[in-house]
Amino acid sequence: KSSRLHHPPIDYFDVFKESKEQNFYESQESIIALCTHLQQLIRTIEDLDENQLKDEFFKLLQISLWGNKCDLSLSGGESSSQNTNVLNSLEDLKPFILLNDMEHLWSLLSNCKKTREKASATRVYIVLDNSGFELVTDLILADFLLSSELATEVHFYGKTIPWFVSDTTIHDFNWLIEQVKHSNHKWMSKCGADWEEYIKMGKWVYHSHIFWTLPHEYCAMPQVAPDLYAELQKAHLILFKGDLNYRKLTGDRKWEFSVPFHQALNGFHPAPLCTIRTLKAEIQVGLQPGQGEQLLASEPSWWTTGKYGIFQYDGPL
Repeated sequence: KSSRLHHPPIDYFDVFKESKEQNFYESQESIIALCTHLQQLIRTIEDLDENQLKDEFFKLLQISLWGNKCDLSLSGGESSSQNTNVLNSLEDLKPFILLNDMEHLWSLLSNCKKTREKASATRVYIVLDNSGFELVTDLILADFLLSSELATEVHFYGKTIPWFVSDTTIHDFNWLIEQVKHSNHKWMSKCGADWEEYIKMGKWVYHSHIFWTLPHEYCAMPQVAPDLYAELQKAHLILFKGDLNYRKLTGDRKWEFSVPFHQALNGFHPAPLCTIRTLKAEIQVGLQPGQGEQLLASEPSWWTTGKYGIFQYDGPL
């Protein structure tokens, strides 16, 4: 029995663990900046009018978008931490957002908030991508959703096994919250303590499902994993993070750039959804006629370097 302690079974072994943890440690300054921003925001959130709240929501969405840049698979496992304060770069990065459906997200969630009955819920689901710095940006966004009452529950979907390099597993999720909580920076540790509390209270729920690491495109979900599809149908909004989710949403096909997103989803419509992605693979739909071709002519690798980002929404408007 004692030997079990020294040799955990192979299915617990995460070959990427060290590089994920390194990414987190190297991003400390940025994480402190984000946690400080969030805590100061929460302290004044009552005093914000509609427009200010919307601006803050948009800011945190963009932080979650650009957090997707530091992906270990893009850098071949090389250091990809976030050393600059992304808050200060948001204005400079705006021109690189090719599709910006943030307004739809705001009207959807603020409408839910206004029309919500006392005991009813607004559920936002986040299908996670990378752990480390990106996961921090997702948790900051999720915290804001609760604090601003744009959502009453946030559900996270991670991977059941260590899969693509820096993908989030339950171990990464718990480890990261623990690290944030034990930070010696007061606002950072306050975030970690709050996050732990959300989990205890059931306001944050982590799920894993084997489907996310199977080879199927998402339009196959109703057949292959009807239980998961039924879960997703309970969401008011689903946010899909990152490139791989985008590829699986669109079936990884060679679509024309201007094909509507709704069409490329091929019948996958469990709930209103939005993909938050920096482009790292040769697939993009829903662009203006000529937009993709124009980019291709001036910048052949525009869709693989992580330089451009999208917020692409599908759902009732």
